[in-house]
Amino acid sequence: MNIITEQEQEMTIGRIVALDFRTAEVFKKYGIDFCCKGNRMLPDVCREKKLDFNTIEQELNEKIMRVAAKSDVDFKLMPLNELAAYIESVHHAYVRESIPLLLGYLNKINKVHGERHPELNELYQEFEGCANELTQHMVKEETILFPAIKKLAEASKSGTNTLSPFFFGALENPISMMQHEHTVEGDRFVRIAELTNNFIAPADACTTYKVAFQKLEEFQNDLFTHIHLENNILFPGSVELEQKVHFKL
Repeated sequence: MNIITEQEQEMTIGRIVALDFRTAEVFKKYGIDFCCKGNRMLPDVCREKKLDFNTIEQELNEKIMRVAAKSDVDFKLMPLNELAAYIESVHHAYVRESIPLLLGYLNKINKVHGERHPELNELYQEFEGCANELTQHMVKEETILFPAIKKLAEASKSGTNTLSPFFFGALENPISMMQHEHTVEGDRFVRIAELTNNFIAPADACTTYKVAFQKLEEFQNDLFTHIHLENNILFPGSVELEQKVHFKL
């Protein structure tokens, strides 16, 4: 899927971002102003800033293709160790990539528009809290829970079905904690949706304002998919597998 065809190379940067807000991340990476100077053409900006148009075009296209490819996987058929690895490489990576972008966008629009829209201050604080909690949450999954799930899956696959007990006891112990934290962040996004009018930017919003809300909605959608894969597929499957594995006394 191409964002910029030969016929569309005269499209303004602002129009490109309006068609797909994810392209803003590429423009931000290269220091291209898509907000206040969004009426410029990308080839012109590339020449002015001595940037390679083809490289940027490729990154814009990859940004769209990478997100679109996620729905092609039948997660229920994936081995549990592969599903855990997928969640880590795709959803955890997405969270880590998106947090600094969103904090930057939300901080900027709060400073510029906060006087007219005081709810932006609470919005920034809510997402900052989410960012901090999710960062710690993912570390716990990657260093404690996921390695345990991978060991179970590998033991089952090899046919040994014998493991040393986990230091935390049954899998249900860390899983219960992770599910509680999922609920907390789900509730937090209920409040974020209220503060953003369900991610609809106000009439006086600039491009950065609109991009921030669109990116925030994408973040929510990815987070809910992420939580679904864990709560409804990975965690129940892992608890079931644990019952089939023998632990050393």
